[in-house]
Amino acid sequence: MIVSFSPIQMDDTLTVSRHSDILTINGDTVDLSVIPDGATLPAGAIDNPWIVGPVQRIDGVLHVTLLLPHGDFPSLAVAWPTPITLTGNGPVAVPHDPAPQEADHGND
Repeated sequence: MIVSFSPIQMDDTLTVSRHSDILTINGDTVDLSVIPDGATLPAGAIDNPWIVGPVQRIDGVLHVTLLLPHGDFPSLAVAWPTPITLTGNGPVAVPHDPAPQEADHGND
């Protein structure tokens, strides 16, 4: 499976896990096993707001595009993420920036 990302500024977070042709996206299970080789399913046909492009199976490999939320000043890796190839099952390492640290003002 190849996952591409479409960055968007928003306060949400994205968590993804894979089990074969099934993605769990922020707790919502999406079964993509019904897509045959050579077929394309429009994003609107999938009841998940995180999938934003058509889902295709090309030469047996699923191609999926997901929204990638980020803050005000994303790093280059988040603003222009490269697609990732998933070969195993389990949690997906979604590109992200570390949470901003709050300044320690001590006893003002």
